[in-house]
Amino acid sequence: SGSVTSGNFCGYINPIDRRSYYTLYFVAQFDRPFSGFGTWQDASVHPDGRTASGGTTYGTDGYPVAGRGSGAWVSFDPQQGGIVTLRVGVSYVSALNAAANLRAEDPAGVSFDAIRTRAQQDWNQALGRIQVAGGTAGDRTIFYTALYHALLQPTTFSDVNGEYRGVDQRIHAVAGGQRVQYANFSGWDVYRSQLQLVTLLDPAVGSDIAQSLLNQADQNGGAWDRWTHNSGATHVMEGDPSPAAVAGIYAFGGTHFDAKRALASLTRAATVPTPADRSGDGCPVECAGQRPSLDAWLKLHDIPAKAHAWGGAGETLEDATADFALSQLAARLGESAQAAMFRQRAGYWQNLFGPAGYVQDRNADGSWPPFDPASDEGFAEGSSAQYTWMVPFDAAGLFARMGGAAAAVQRLNAFFHTPDGAWALTGLGGMHAEMDNEPSTGAPWLYDFAGRPDLTEQTVREVMRLLWSDSPFGIPGNDDLGAMSAWYVWSALGMYPGIPGRAELLLASPLFPAIAIHRATGVTLAIHAPAAADGLPYVAGLRVNGLNSTKPWLPESFVTHDGELRYDLRAAPDEVWGRQPADAPPSFPPAPARP
Repeated sequence: SGSVTSGNFCGYINPIDRRSYYTLYFVAQFDRPFSGFGTWQDASVHPDGRTASGGTTYGTDGYPVAGRGSGAWVSFDPQQGGIVTLRVGVSYVSALNAAANLRAEDPAGVSFDAIRTRAQQDWNQALGRIQVAGGTAGDRTIFYTALYHALLQPTTFSDVNGEYRGVDQRIHAVAGGQRVQYANFSGWDVYRSQLQLVTLLDPAVGSDIAQSLLNQADQNGGAWDRWTHNSGATHVMEGDPSPAAVAGIYAFGGTHFDAKRALASLTRAATVPTPADRSGDGCPVECAGQRPSLDAWLKLHDIPAKAHAWGGAGETLEDATADFALSQLAARLGESAQAAMFRQRAGYWQNLFGPAGYVQDRNADGSWPPFDPASDEGFAEGSSAQYTWMVPFDAAGLFARMGGAAAAVQRLNAFFHTPDGAWALTGLGGMHAEMDNEPSTGAPWLYDFAGRPDLTEQTVREVMRLLWSDSPFGIPGNDDLGAMSAWYVWSALGMYPGIPGRAELLLASPLFPAIAIHRATGVTLAIHAPAAADGLPYVAGLRVNGLNSTKPWLPESFVTHDGELRYDLRAAPDEVWGRQPADAPPSFPPAPARP
C-alpha cells in the first residue's frame, strides 16, 4: 500500500499552479507470495526494504526533477508459474477506503477474465445508448471511438462509501439524491457540447455533474473554478464556463440537483467582484478569479484590453455567453428579474464589435488600439477572425452588425475556404477556421441562421471527412476531455446544441441511414435517413414526428419526448429547404449596445 501526491496542472506555465493538491492512495494485492522485494529512494537501493518515501518535487521550472523519487519492487519465482494476478484499489481519501473500494469492485477470487467481461458489458451498455446502422466500417469505428472518448470524463471521484476529498481538502460525502461526486472538469472545452451529450444520454449523470460543480464551489469559497483537477482548482483557460455548463445540463433534462442554490451561487460570483477577480495572479493562462476583471465588466460593460484576464475581447465573449446562460437558468427557475438583468448583460459583446467589423480589444477609455484580425491579441488560443463568430445565442444580431445574413454567408465562406476555393479548416492562419480547437467548432452551424443550411451540411461533413479518421492521430487537435469527440458525435447525428444554456438542436445531415438514441429515461429518439452516404450530405426534406418541417433546427421539446426524424438526402444542395427567414433558428437579442 502507499500513496502519491501530485498536481501541478500547467504548473510549468505559471508558478501559481506549482503546488500539490491531491493525494492518491492505493492498495495492491497479489495472488502469489513474493520471492523477493525491496525499496529505493533517489539513487539508494534497499533490498528487503519495506517502506520508502520521498518525491521528485517540481523543481524550479514546474517539471519533476530527474533522479529523484521513491518506490518499491517485488519479484516472483518463475518456477511456480508464469502468471501473476495483481488487484489494485485506489482512493483520494485514504488507504482504508482504497481497500474498501478494492473489496467492493474487484473482490478476491474473481478472475481477470470476469472483470474484463464486466467492463466490456458496462461499456457496451453505455455506447449502446446510441445505435447506428449502415455507413462504412470506418465511419462506425470513428463514431464509437468518439462516443467512448466523450463519455470518459469527468471521472468518478467518490468512493464506494460516498466519501471524497473536497477542494477544501476536507473529507465530504455525497448526500441527498446525489449518487456520485465527479472530478476533472475542463470547463472552457466541455460546456460547448460534451456535457449536453452526456446529459442527453443519461440526465442523472448530468445532474450529478452539476451537483459536483456546486459542491466544489461551496468548498472553494464560492468560486466556480474553470478547470478543476481532482480536488484542486487550477484556473486554466479564460471566461466563466460554469454557468453555461450548469444551464446546459438543466436544459437537457439534468434537473435533479440543487439548481436554486447553484443559481444563487453563480449569480453572486457574476455580480460581486472578489479580490481574486481583481488580481493578476496567474494571468494570462491561469487567472485566479472566476470572473477575471469582473469590476471592469460591471463598470464598462466589457473587458478592456489592459485587464486582469487572458485577453479582453475573448473574455468579453465568454462572459456574454455565461451571462446569457445564467439568464436562461434564471428564467427556468422563475427568477424573472435575474433573467432580464443577465439577458441585458449578454449584449455587452456588441461593445467590442469594432470599426473593422470584428470583435476586438478596446481600451478602457473607449478608443481602439491597432488591430489585425488574424492576430490572437486579446484572445485565448485563437484570433479575432476566429472568435468573432462566437456569439451563439444571438447569431441574428451578429449578422446584422456584419451587414446582414448574405454578408455573413460571404464571410463564413471566406473563413472556411482559401481564395482559390479549397477548404481551409485548420493550419492556414488566423483568418481561417481552426476546426481542431473549440473557438471555431460552432461556426459551421451558423449557416443555419443565415438561410443556408446546405452550407452547414456541406461544411460539417467536410470537417468530419478531412480531419477525422480511424487511424492513429485520427482526432484533430487536443480532445480536451471529450470536447472534440462530442462535436463529432453530434455532427454524425446531424445535430448540434449550438446555443449554450438551451436545448434547441441545429441541424445538418445524419451520417448513418438509421440512428436510435436511447435515453436512460426511457425516451427514444429515432433518426431515419435511408439515402445517407458519403457524397449525399444535403437535406431536401424533413419530417419531424410525422409532420413536414422546413426548419433546420429542432425545438427544446424534441429531446424530452420520444421523437422521430425522417430525412430526404440528396447529392446536390436544395434551393428551397430551410432558406426562408422564418425557418431560421431562434436568436435572443439583448438590449442595445454602448455607443
